[in-house]
Amino acid sequence: MTTFSDLGLIEPLLRALTAEGYAVPTPIQTQAIPKLLEGRDMLGIAQTGTGKTAAFALPLLQRLDANRVKAQPRQPRALILTPTRELALQIAEGFKSYGRHLGFKHTVVFGGVGQGQQVAAMNAGVDILVATPGRLLDLMEQRHINLSKIEFLVLDEADRMLDMGFIRDVKRIVATVPAQRQTLLFSATMPSDVMSLASGILRDYVRIEVTPPATTVERIEQRVMFVTREDKKKLLSAILTDKAVSRVLVFTRTKHVANRVAEQLIKSGVNADAIHGNKSQNARQRTLAAFKSGKVRVLVATDIAARGIDVDGITHVINYEMPADPDSYVHRIGRTARAGSSGAAISFCDAEEVGDLRAIERTTRQQITVDTSHGFHAAHVATRSERQGGRPQGQRPQGQRAHGKPSSGKPQGQRGPRRDGGRDGRDNRDGRGEKPWDNRSAA
Repeated sequence: MTTFSDLGLIEPLLRALTAEGYAVPTPIQTQAIPKLLEGRDMLGIAQTGTGKTAAFALPLLQRLDANRVKAQPRQPRALILTPTRELALQIAEGFKSYGRHLGFKHTVVFGGVGQGQQVAAMNAGVDILVATPGRLLDLMEQRHINLSKIEFLVLDEADRMLDMGFIRDVKRIVATVPAQRQTLLFSATMPSDVMSLASGILRDYVRIEVTPPATTVERIEQRVMFVTREDKKKLLSAILTDKAVSRVLVFTRTKHVANRVAEQLIKSGVNADAIHGNKSQNARQRTLAAFKSGKVRVLVATDIAARGIDVDGITHVINYEMPADPDSYVHRIGRTARAGSSGAAISFCDAEEVGDLRAIERTTRQQITVDTSHGFHAAHVATRSERQGGRPQGQRPQGQRAHGKPSSGKPQGQRGPRRDGGRDGRDNRDGRGEKPWDNRSAA
């Protein structure tokens, strides 16, 4: 069995890992750490919860320690670029924990809060900077941050950074970093635009892939429940009557629906809260702290806000609304079954979302088990035979709706406008859908 000491890590790091209770490295740590200690560039493909933060933080700290220089004002030596403020804070916590015996200075830069403390920290000198693209560029333009001394560049969650519209910002930032550097790019999935970015910034790199792209964690029990859109609230309440469903992350497509679901749960006596891009940084941190401590049992989130949630012990992920693309499904359910534990993912699928389900199954190369419990199974929404190309059980004749009402004559399977958010994630009723650029100012 491989241990952390077998990977060539120095004693102060091993002591910190022992204090954190880490005994056996994860597969990505086993593969990445020795190569990174050699100074190689790296393309790492790993799902969330696989231990990739330690995979890059530990060798980075060791290489900084091997060439110690005094931290310079406004000129960090290492830059970790990440898409969301929550993920930035979690990465910074990792560096604090792993580097507790090395004495390096680090700070976090993100939007949504005043820049005063961040500027002061940079002026005092830092070795390691963890940042989101928008605020980093703002401070660079104000000359509070200079990246000319960067030796180590890490792009974490690269696929989500591109999904959120940060590709131009990322390229602008990379252009200011010295060409002589060690560069790492980590991504849970590897779409063509991420591969193109990697090819442009990595040199003589090693590729490490601990799971195939767009596959799901094997320890997650995945189920789908076919239900009408109107019955989703009742189904969620029915599932939550089970006390074993103790720490739950519920996903919606829009901020408006997230708020509405959380309010409905609170009214029914469930400790719940919502997290999304419209909430202030302080409010989001309070909500996350309450969820981690168990004061909040159910956290309702949008994809963008939840990307950085790294909370141990999430027993269930519930897709209240199916994600708009298969990669988002992989990211969503990866919030459970972390750190070696198991978990469950339940997806509510209404008639308009069957196509999304099929796309997920094709991409992940596995068929999700149909769950007919709780008495909400809607036979006319979809059945397994329909998903395999057959006619759904109980399908009504074309041109007829439920209760014998005539249909609009719209071609079968064509989507109509959705009041609570359509495929593109926009809320068609009030225009408050969470678009990738909503967090541009907050990042």
